[in-house]
Amino acid sequence: MNPLLRLALRTVSIAGRFDVREDYQRVRKVQRRMAALPPARYRTPIWDTVSDGPDGRRVPVRVFAPAERRRDDLLLFFHGGGWVTGDIESYTPACATMADLTGCRVASVDYRLAPEHPFPAGLEDCYGTARRLLEDPGRAGLTDPDRIVLVGDSAGGNLAAATSLLLRESGHRVPSRQILLYPVTHWDHDPETSPFESVRRHGEDYRLTNTEVKDYLELYVPDPARRRHRLVAPLMAEDLTGQPDTLVLSAELDLLCDEGEAYGHALAAAGNRVRVHRLEQALHGVITLPRFARPLKEAYEQINAFLDEDLPAKDPS
Repeated sequence: MNPLLRLALRTVSIAGRFDVREDYQRVRKVQRRMAALPPARYRTPIWDTVSDGPDGRRVPVRVFAPAERRRDDLLLFFHGGGWVTGDIESYTPACATMADLTGCRVASVDYRLAPEHPFPAGLEDCYGTARRLLEDPGRAGLTDPDRIVLVGDSAGGNLAAATSLLLRESGHRVPSRQILLYPVTHWDHDPETSPFESVRRHGEDYRLTNTEVKDYLELYVPDPARRRHRLVAPLMAEDLTGQPDTLVLSAELDLLCDEGEAYGHALAAAGNRVRVHRLEQALHGVITLPRFARPLKEAYEQINAFLDEDLPAKDPS
């Protein structure tokens, strides 16, 4: 990266930092306003639906149809935002882009947010929505549950990974594929103790900082003893067998880079089919960039190639 650009990014990052604990409600409002401007740019048909959550709870889901449908897959999307910010409204631009650039329908899940609803509330919503759609794909207009692909970015990638783990552990159908975009997979983001070099190298310079991840995690899981739980930090899971075919996309200049890749390698070591791809010179949050951005184009080249791969043959038994 050009040194001047690196300095500019660092300056913007420092100037734009906020206190997650004090400002999360304000950040939510700003995100929604930014996503709504200008409304004319969203020509993709959009409609809302709901999916049953745990204990009969209704979870809002917004479905985006592509301008040109080229695939039968449904991308079940869990948004990022540190489990604290982000929602259907603020992720409308990213989901509209995802639908158009993949040619798939995208179903964005409006799971409950911390700190009002700490762990495991958000995960329960994602798990409940995925489980019911996999059991009854007709709800989504599908005949084949293997066409349901879990997708999540950042904290949403964490929720996608945890949902797949929970589905297998609970004896329910596991999705055939998942796409984890720069996911949170570990509990420790302190540069003094983290096992990952990217936490030390990129935790203060760019879009996402060590302090912010730490604050997000503490709001999501107030009990420190639970932060090492495998459904909070999937890298801590002792059994990673039976997981979906997985694409992990990491961003080189993201403090989460190494832990996302480590999770991909751990899945592969457990016998799963995995592709790990690093987006060079990319920052955290690639999926929310404008459509002309180079890292976004590269990300969708990888996503589309993954979606085009043949599904593994089903066991005749």
